[in-house]
Amino acid sequence: MAGTRSGESSDRSERRAALAWLMTIALGVLAISHGFTGSYRWFVFTGFAVAIALLPVAVFRDPLAIPPWDLLILVLLPVVDATVYGESILTGITTYVAVAAVALIVAVEIDRLTAVRMSHSFAVVLVSLTTLAVAGGWNVAQWVADVAFGTDYLLDGRSQDAANRALMIEFAYAAVAGFLAGILFDRSFRSYSESVSERVAPADDSGSASKSEPIPALIRDRLDIPDETVRRFSRGMQIALAGLLLFGLFRRDLTTVVNAGVALAITFLPAILERDARLPLEPGLVFWLTVAVFLHALGSAGVYALVGQWDSLTHTISASIVAAAGYAVVRAIDLHTDDVYLPTTVLFAFILVFVLAFGVVWELLEFAIDESARLLGFQAVVAQYGLSDTIVDLMFDSAGAVVAAVWGSFYLTDLSRQIASRLEGEPDR
Repeated sequence: MAGTRSGESSDRSERRAALAWLMTIALGVLAISHGFTGSYRWFVFTGFAVAIALLPVAVFRDPLAIPPWDLLILVLLPVVDATVYGESILTGITTYVAVAAVALIVAVEIDRLTAVRMSHSFAVVLVSLTTLAVAGGWNVAQWVADVAFGTDYLLDGRSQDAANRALMIEFAYAAVAGFLAGILFDRSFRSYSESVSERVAPADDSGSASKSEPIPALIRDRLDIPDETVRRFSRGMQIALAGLLLFGLFRRDLTTVVNAGVALAITFLPAILERDARLPLEPGLVFWLTVAVFLHALGSAGVYALVGQWDSLTHTISASIVAAAGYAVVRAIDLHTDDVYLPTTVLFAFILVFVLAFGVVWELLEFAIDESARLLGFQAVVAQYGLSDTIVDLMFDSAGAVVAAVWGSFYLTDLSRQIASRLEGEPDR
């Protein structure tokens, strides 16, 4: 009986692998077709999907190691749709479901074939974030190609507002697909991860990097500024924000009032976190946050219109704050549990994904607020100014992510360890 069951299981695995191989071959044929017809976007996407599908087969030298057919069919559907119908109305959301499926396969392969370790819930969240980040990064790349090489992927003769509206619809598709992926791929991650694990020899963790990486004292010491000086600057900006709020009230300027009021409230958030959550926020981090919201509030009061690059500056600094928060939390999870281990290089990539995903969500929020205000006849408290404005914002978001990812290891380690201790339920010290 046991032998019969084993034989049935083997036959079932072979049938599933045969289906997966048929889909992979179909993807390969379609990739070649798109390459010959000059549809380079689909050629790159489909070719990458084929390479990812064949990677475990090459690593294990086992044709049964190919990813599950039910994931590969999600990749195949939008490619067939684009090939047959030339990108129908369904292509948008199915494309990002396919992106999520590829991201899931990549997450499993990274988890099982490298030193990286991810719990299934962490990986599923990463898949959802990656779907949004790919939407942002892919459209930035297309816009750069249009500007640098004269292609017409995004800048195709439409007005800036029309092109931006189409981009927001695509971002909405990505957001929906990422959300659905987070729900649907939970079981897929478990099953595919287990199938890959069966083929991987137990790893020797004795040589893995320590999770308690030291902070380079030389760099940190050179960047230190007296805490009292930093606090005075922060207090000065809080007073300026209060003055800006009063100015907005006097002028009855809704945009200035809302942005200055929200910014002023945010500057008190670190004190609340220190008091209630007992998190060690250094004066430098508080100053960093205060600068970000202060410059944004100042821009909303009129500087955005006067200084062309002010918006780029505020996006860079604000993105660095988002990246810093993401770094601190993920690093804390890394320290808290053995199920998650992200080496420095992988953590750097995660921060970029996290910030790009947040940037896409923020652009969608800006668009929704702008459109709602226009329909209701109100003055928008935040607004978009066309496709190029959105893309440049995302580019500077990435710049802020790089800044935070580089300096986070120097200035956020104490905060990450404190968060980790809170997760473990240790008493505060």
